[in-house]
Amino acid sequence: MSQMKRSLSLAGHRTSLALEPEFWAVLDAACAKTGRSLASLLAEIDAARIREGYDGGLASACRVWALRHVQSRA
Repeated sequence: MSQMKRSLSLAGHRTSLALEPEFWAVLDAACAKTGRSLASLLAEIDAARIREGYDGGLASACRVWALRHVQSRA
């Protein structure tokens, strides 16, 4: 599976995040449904990752968030 890289600003810093297209699709759909920006959602995921002491990086936290999001709607 190939990854797609996107660049964005988080906490005032430019960063790049590489995820598989399927995960980007879940994140994009969640943003479209709620009317929020992707940067806002990723900042929330990043803050929760830090707050909860998650060992993985942001990309991993985004994958877990996307999986939980899909599972909660199944």
